Amino acid sequence: MEKPVYKDLLEAGVHFGHLRRKWNPNMRPYIFMEKKGIHIIDLNRTAESLEEAANAIKSIAKSGRKIMYIATKKQAREIVSKAARSVGMPYVTERWLGGMMTNFSTIRRSVKKMQNIDTMLNDGTLSSVTKKERLTLTRERNKLEKVLGGIANLNRLPAAVFIVDISHEHIALAESKKLGLRTFAMVDTNSDPNEVDFAIPANDDASKSIEFITNYMTKAIKEGLEEREKAKAEKAAEEASAS
Repeated sequence: MEKPVYKDLLEAGVHFGHLRRKWNPNMRPYIFMEKKGIHIIDLNRTAESLEEAANAIKSIAKSGRKIMYIATKKQAREIVSKAARSVGMPYVTERWLGGMMTNFSTIRRSVKKMQNIDTMLNDGTLSSVTKKERLTLTRERNKLEKVLGGIANLNRLPAAVFIVDISHEHIALAESKKLGLRTFAMVDTNSDPNEVDFAIPANDDASKSIEFITNYMTKAIKEGLEEREKAKAEKAAEEASAS
């Protein structure tokens, strides 16, 4: 992974923290200064943390394990879902259902229900039902799709999570930690960086900042996936020549 460029971080507004009165003292090592009552994040620390997190997430992707993206804040939803889809990773951007990870089997049943409705709507099974019943089923399917669409293809728990704003996603973070998943997150000056394995000190409110960090991490995942495919192709070629 190329090192994140200081100028790019600056342009994306990654350095703007929260008001001083909202700060978490554990963020002290990552704060450069205070300006007009607002904490300014030290971008040198952000660049270091981002590079370290990207290398770690790349190796998880290279091993073939899944990384779940989590961001239910309005300004992050579209950015995060798009990034996750681009690398075929699961994501939750609408609402975190309590027990989404710790009660995974129940969630899988809901996903199955959504897929069954899909099948029935498409294969003519419902040709005898009334228009109203069909509409009710379609509405239920859309409701399930909104919340569970991003994890429809997830058959087992992911190995890691990438979170935007750990204070906002505290339930998701608690479940991930309980299950021993690796945790990567954008951590603003109002949150505790010690709560996650890989804290990336950054403005987690501005869409430009969210986009920059998310895309950088996604690029690392993409590199990991490409290296995995290359290694598989090389192994197949070796086996073919050996036989």
